[in-house]
Amino acid sequence: MAGSVNKVILIGNLGADPEIRRTQDGRPIANLRIATSESWRDRSSGERREKTEWHRVVIFNEGLCKVAEQFLRKGSKVYLEGQLQTREWEDQGGQKRFSTEVVLQGFNSTLTMLDGRGEREGGGDFGGGGGGSDYGRSGPMDRGASGGGSSSASRGGSSGTASSGGGSRGGFASDMDDEIPF
Repeated sequence: MAGSVNKVILIGNLGADPEIRRTQDGRPIANLRIATSESWRDRSSGERREKTEWHRVVIFNEGLCKVAEQFLRKGSKVYLEGQLQTREWEDQGGQKRFSTEVVLQGFNSTLTMLDGRGEREGGGDFGGGGGGSDYGRSGPMDRGASGGGSSSASRGGSSGTASSGGGSRGGFASDMDDEIPF
């Protein structure tokens, strides 16, 4: 095999408010705890069963950290794309421990808020596309003909803008009418 893929896609709810730390040089790092749930009906008893998985998510992208800090709270529903990384560390007793986390950094990261904010429905799509004010995804799949969002899972505009509107009422004017301060 010539290459490999390390990509994680999660849709879930935050189990706690984002934890924001800063490196020695002042860059933010956000830690999230995301719960994904699966439910089914037990064939033998007929009762409803549910299983919840917890995922550690670490955001190194400065723009995505700002979004997480300002807009995400416990219970927020999010869509995110990142990579799995396992790191090794020592506990207080000197034992080696391993943690596997979903990491959002660089250009291959996406964070989309799926629940509403105030009077607007939908969320906003924030990709890991570099610095400046361009926090949207700018891959080939997002360069469609329409400028507004088309579904609740992918709301990127045609030029990588952050979008908080839903449906087809979009257009350039509605893309500029959002409450996100960047």
